[in-house]
Amino acid sequence: MKTFAENITDFLFNLQLPFELPNNIAVLDAHTNEAVRAACTAFYTKFYSDHHQRYLLIGINPGRFGGGVTGLPFTDPIRLQQDCGIENSFQKKQELSSVFIYNVIAAYGGAAAFYSRFYISAVSPLGFVKHGKNLNYYDDKVLQQRIEPFVVTCMNRQLAFGLSRSVCFCIGEGENLTYLQKLNAIHQWFDHIQPLSHPRFVMQYRLKTKDVYIQQYLDALRQLT
Repeated sequence: MKTFAENITDFLFNLQLPFELPNNIAVLDAHTNEAVRAACTAFYTKFYSDHHQRYLLIGINPGRFGGGVTGLPFTDPIRLQQDCGIENSFQKKQELSSVFIYNVIAAYGGAAAFYSRFYISAVSPLGFVKHGKNLNYYDDKVLQQRIEPFVVTCMNRQLAFGLSRSVCFCIGEGENLTYLQKLNAIHQWFDHIQPLSHPRFVMQYRLKTKDVYIQQYLDALRQLT
């Protein structure tokens, strides 16, 4: 029986879009890079070499400076090395959402404690760029329509790893939440979807009250213990 780690890497390293992308949109898949595969393998082997059930936190899709560099959701090269103990040769640039998430992880008790209970993914595990800039899957209506079967397949694959269906934490309270709730009503993946403020919003517009949002996350996550 495969470990959680083996299931994740098999999934991530074989992602393919089963549809044609709209004009001027390109896929962002960091996992085609050997250094990224090595970092992901080291990370998931360290934190997920077991068969434990975990709760899902789900974002939008990878961006160019976090998951688009390391292949790991909300994990920039700095956090990967300093907080997760995974040495890497990626350029040590920070990504704001990663800074916030790892503030939460530190407050929860550190990477080992956090990842023993939670798994972070995205509605679309593949990212997108348009004219060299990040694109969320819902920002292009043609893309949003075409991507649905891929999203459903990815969710079903990941649920089979051993994810709890009692609650899912949606990172983002706007369109990502609306889309996920719509699909959940059809497919009945989770009993409840709990929204959490998006780290990018907090770091850009609510930085002075960041601790309030960290506590929001902690309150939500610790209700499961």
